[in-house]
Amino acid sequence: QVQLVESGGGLVQAGDSLRLSCAASGRTCSSYAMGWFRQSPGKEREFVAAISRSATITDYAASVKGRFTISRDNAKNTVALQMNSAKPEDTAIYYCAAAFRASNSVAGRNGYAYWGQGTQVTVSS
Repeated sequence: QVQLVESGGGLVQAGDSLRLSCAASGRTCSSYAMGWFRQSPGKEREFVAAISRSATITDYAASVKGRFTISRDNAKNTVALQMNSAKPEDTAIYYCAAAFRASNSVAGRNGYAYWGQGTQVTVSS
């Protein structure tokens, strides 16, 4: 069992940067591939970014590639999402997710078993 708690959300202006953090507890974070997802009002939850157990493999949605960076610190059991050049369309609740992986790989979009409660990000134009 893994518990995930997101933090760092808030209100920023378009073009600004924001850093989200996810703290994992319960099991060692290094056994899990991690991901970030987001959900806007009236829309389905969508994939944002993923990172493998050892952080050597990352994956991004096309809409955030080049602007967002996912990273992790297994010693601290944390995962971060650095959001640069924020756009109003990035406004959403952002969720951290974990998927147990036997190998160093990213999880499939539907492979995440553990989810945080989410943190709100609002980007004003």
